[in-house]
Amino acid sequence: MRTSPGVFFSSALIALLFVVLTILFTDGVDSIFSTASNWIMTNLGWFYILGVTTFLLFLVGIAFTHYGRVRLGGDDERPEHSTLAWFAMLFAAGIGTILMFWGVAEPISHFANPPMQDVEPESVEAAEEAMGFALYHFGLHTWTIFALPGLGFGYFIYKRHLPPRVSSIFAPLLGGRIYGPIGKTIDVVAIIGTVFGVATSVGLGTLQINAGLAQLFDIQESGVVQIALIALVTVMAGISVALGLDKGIKRLSNINIGMAVMLLVFVVVTGPSLFLLKGMIESAGIYAEALPRLAFWNDTFADSGWQNTWTVFYWAWTITWSPFVGIFIARISRGRTIREFVGGVLGLPVLFSVIWFSIFGMGSFHIELEGEGGLVERVVDAGDIPGALFEFLGNFPLTGLVSGIAIILVVIFFVTSVDSTSMVLDMMASGHEEKAPIHQRLFWAVLMGLVAATMLVATGKDGLDALQQVITVVGLPFFVMGFIMMYSLVRGIREDLGERPEPVTRQWPEVRSAEELEAAEELPAPEVVVQTRAIPDENENENAAEDAEDVGVHRVHAGEPDALRARGDGEHADKKSTTGTTVVEEN
Repeated sequence: MRTSPGVFFSSALIALLFVVLTILFTDGVDSIFSTASNWIMTNLGWFYILGVTTFLLFLVGIAFTHYGRVRLGGDDERPEHSTLAWFAMLFAAGIGTILMFWGVAEPISHFANPPMQDVEPESVEAAEEAMGFALYHFGLHTWTIFALPGLGFGYFIYKRHLPPRVSSIFAPLLGGRIYGPIGKTIDVVAIIGTVFGVATSVGLGTLQINAGLAQLFDIQESGVVQIALIALVTVMAGISVALGLDKGIKRLSNINIGMAVMLLVFVVVTGPSLFLLKGMIESAGIYAEALPRLAFWNDTFADSGWQNTWTVFYWAWTITWSPFVGIFIARISRGRTIREFVGGVLGLPVLFSVIWFSIFGMGSFHIELEGEGGLVERVVDAGDIPGALFEFLGNFPLTGLVSGIAIILVVIFFVTSVDSTSMVLDMMASGHEEKAPIHQRLFWAVLMGLVAATMLVATGKDGLDALQQVITVVGLPFFVMGFIMMYSLVRGIREDLGERPEPVTRQWPEVRSAEELEAAEELPAPEVVVQTRAIPDENENENAAEDAEDVGVHRVHAGEPDALRARGDGEHADKKSTTGTTVVEEN
């Protein structure tokens, strides 16, 4: 078995033990996690709100510094995937299943129950507020949570050649201890959080598929059907796992994005086209206007608990499976600069999310405000959140055909999520990026399916509530780790980056042990060998000054040794005292 036994077996046993205990002692386990979850949401909700916004500002800031030109990999490496394929995989492996589930459900829920309680429910003002919150929840902030660990993974795995594990991000702080008990503990917690976080998505996806089948074919929504659906998706994910990244995930991702775009176009063409196109532009403005306020809004005065139920839970949930998405987007982003990475991850998927919620959200508002209505009654009042998309599509032509395509789309999103998660979990458990035996990756796919199926069948739909409470608790240590990640990342880049106008970092050998890591840390950052020569003052010899400009030299004034030292080690420079200008040339 190509794996780290301590990390692999500890993670697997804890996950399985949780499932068994939940089945045997449902009420007791639920009480423990319910109490802990409620305490976290009540007392630390503000910390989550502030923290995720801090992560966003950090990523934008680092992208615009000179660190932004550093590549995730060798200095001369180039991206492995085209921008289109990169975007498709970002979208499919990120929140594709979540957009399908919440694209209609969240806007219509907030439309019926305005979060700030400052506008009339089911009004135009309520629609605007609902759109602002939906985009806040699935826009920049969500992808920030994915991008921060993703950037850390990309840098330390492909620049320093450290193992593809969460603990590697903390190498500048822990050194060789990432291979010891501290590092292994970090990795075990990361794997467990990822398993349960993605299992929640699996559960939501299963409920949505079952709801769609119930509307199309009158198939009962039951535990037996849901187990069968999870088993089917697990088998499909296993086939994709066997095909690998390029033939499996990449191919399915391209199919996904194509079908998703077709569904969007269908809604626009057959629906209130002008209203939707105008609404799409307006939604972008609503998001831009609302973002500064929502990024810091804590429901302080009303204290209704809404923020804890929605936003804080979303951030905690997203954080639990951020290691999976982070390491996956790092894997497909190798060779890109930090600036490209941040711009792409915070740009392309967010743009698609804005378009998606604009079309489906505005479409649902149009049905309620201008059409026959009924969505609020059938979705919100009846509590049929999983069936929201299909209730929405029931207002368009070719309902049966399009709903069937939507189910297929949900299934494929489902498969790519399980497939890519299996690949990432195996990487984190083994510490190797190379292909592992198929049975190891299949194990993780089966485990996630088992967790979701057990929770759904053992306790019914309340099982998802219990799972959400668990990941709220598990997400807290990860959230704290995010602040440490920021410091560790900056420290690591600063240690590796030479003082040059172009980013040239020290080259790391393959590192597989604490001893090798400690030896590699002794390697110096690349030195800049410089020489200085005196040229006449520009007023004395204009041609000489032009010659100096032609070779791209850097000027420092004579008598300023600090400026000279900033360009290179003094022992490599031939310093000459002149009354003119000192010019430093890079070799």
